[in-house]
Amino acid sequence: MENFRICNLKDNKQYCREIAILEHNEWGETYENMEEFNEKIDKKVEKMEELFDNPSFCKLILLEDNVLVGFISIFPTDGEERQDLTPWYATMYVKKEFRGQGFSKVLNKAILDEARNRGFKKIYLKSDLKNYYEKFGAKYIENLKNGEKLYFIEL
Repeated sequence: MENFRICNLKDNKQYCREIAILEHNEWGETYENMEEFNEKIDKKVEKMEELFDNPSFCKLILLEDNVLVGFISIFPTDGEERQDLTPWYATMYVKKEFRGQGFSKVLNKAILDEARNRGFKKIYLKSDLKNYYEKFGAKYIENLKNGEKLYFIEL
């Protein structure tokens, strides 16, 4: 793991577009043409850059040399549900070719440390994965209307 490092995307903006594409491909809707797709990606990059100075936003990236391995975020809100809660643990993503090597644990530790350093006492997350975030200390709160479960992690 000596060639791996965690960085703040704010200081490595050259990865914004690649991350926006990966996020879109994982969680976004399908577009019929490339023009519409590129417009959506451009808007995602703009939104990321607008949020960089928000204390409730952070996107950490994991790099091997200069290759993006994965990323994880803190968001002020995550979706329409429970906008009364902040901040949110979101977008844990490891590229397929790097999965199964423990990088999600590395990203998880990094974002929880970042949340603590920012003075947060707990962080919220939602997921439909079963028995996944519990291994990172997540505690169940309630079921959300969209079928996901709401959790928090005490920091």
